[in-house]
Amino acid sequence: MSDVSARRRWSALAVCCLAQLLITLDLTVLHLAVPKLLEDLRPTATEFLWITDIYGFTLAGFLVTMGNLGDRIGRKKLLLIGSTVFGAASLATAFAPNVELLITARALLGVSAATLMPSTLSIVRNVFTDAKQRTMAIGLWSGVAILGIGFGPVIAGFLLSYFWWGSVFLVNVPVVAVLVLAGAFVLPESRNPKPGRLDAGSVVLSIAGMIAIVYTIKEIAHRGFGHADVLIAAIAGVTALALFVRRQRHLAEPLIDVKLFRQRAFSATVGVTLVAMFVQLATSLATAQYFQLVLGWSPIRSGLAGLPGMAGALAGGALCGLVVSKIGRAATVAIGCALSAAGFLGLAQVGVDTGYPYVAAVMVVFGAGVASTLTVATDTVLGAVPKERAGAASAISETANELGAALGIAILGSVLTAVYRSRLDLPGFPDSAKETLGSTVAFAQQLPAAGPVIRHAQEAFMTGLQTTMYVSAGLLAVLGVVALIGLRGVPKVIEEPEPVAA
Repeated sequence: MSDVSARRRWSALAVCCLAQLLITLDLTVLHLAVPKLLEDLRPTATEFLWITDIYGFTLAGFLVTMGNLGDRIGRKKLLLIGSTVFGAASLATAFAPNVELLITARALLGVSAATLMPSTLSIVRNVFTDAKQRTMAIGLWSGVAILGIGFGPVIAGFLLSYFWWGSVFLVNVPVVAVLVLAGAFVLPESRNPKPGRLDAGSVVLSIAGMIAIVYTIKEIAHRGFGHADVLIAAIAGVTALALFVRRQRHLAEPLIDVKLFRQRAFSATVGVTLVAMFVQLATSLATAQYFQLVLGWSPIRSGLAGLPGMAGALAGGALCGLVVSKIGRAATVAIGCALSAAGFLGLAQVGVDTGYPYVAAVMVVFGAGVASTLTVATDTVLGAVPKERAGAASAISETANELGAALGIAILGSVLTAVYRSRLDLPGFPDSAKETLGSTVAFAQQLPAAGPVIRHAQEAFMTGLQTTMYVSAGLLAVLGVVALIGLRGVPKVIEEPEPVAA
């Protein structure tokens, strides 16, 4: 793609960023729509879990397959098809008349999102053949992804103030229209000229394994490990992925070249991506609760309060390429981890009465650190493979993102909840009113003297939040050391690898 003009190259990046913004917006809007959705459709507890989780199940399950499919049929083609399906599924979700159709539409949203994620990254990999420009482009792409997570609650909060719960999904439709029209003219087509055969057995094993693992993680977070279905899913997931890896070793044209993981830099950067997302998404959810349930802010104001962190992420991603050119990849990731850890330590000092300017400043530091870390990790993974296999490499990176996010919510969310419950001293309160700060506040508001009870619950929540922040800071400190070792010797500019033999 060296013949792609500079103007078209940056226009293609804008389209890819728009697609990424679409996905990240959709990750957050459902949570705010939950109260109205429950009131309208009245799902059972099990149905509600499927409504919230099926999107993540199908997204994680189909990433590897869709990344490889894009390498074969063309990344532009897959992106445009996936975007069109995403728009149709958004309409179906918005106007779903019952729970069954809502779950089906959310599953289709997840499958179509799995076509968008690796397609955007692999297109960026193919049009930006200059390594320095590619790092800058991926930095902007990463910053926009984090920006979408921040803007989701703002947009959803505004719409829910005036319209029904399904309105939050209609935002996707005009974005999809612009994406498809612009993409058709701006995006250059690229594919692996000698892709080989798509192995059906590998496809089945990868989908089954990832869905089972993500299901296990989410159910452990919801209910714990002591349930038959969770144990069965864990065994099935591990078995399927073990068979998948074994199968890849013996295929001439594997879905994933597992030999890549023998490269210290490749394995280290995939691990960096997983851990960085592990702490990032859990932190976003925790601070959202802090703004709404401790400070008592509306969803719109809470969403706006998170924007300084998004601005830090945009700056960190955009400047990352310059930093790498000066001090190298290992040092840049280590500094990103240090900034993120400093941000977590800063958040660990936040109390019920802490002023917002302090929180905003800490969020800027954290945002810049996590964005620079994710940018270098993603760029290194993509640079390690020939551009013909960019879709497969992108899928590995995005799978690490999804697993990291699921693990973060499950593990760090459980830590916060466990500390919160241990700090509560509310005799006579039912267990259902002690599960989360939201449930405690809702129950306390029915009491004559709600103020002291709510204050006590808020202080218990802040203790849990502080503990979670200290754990996250420790994880990132270790990650920084791992990055210094794992990325040692990786060049600032990664030369184009040789094409994979057919």
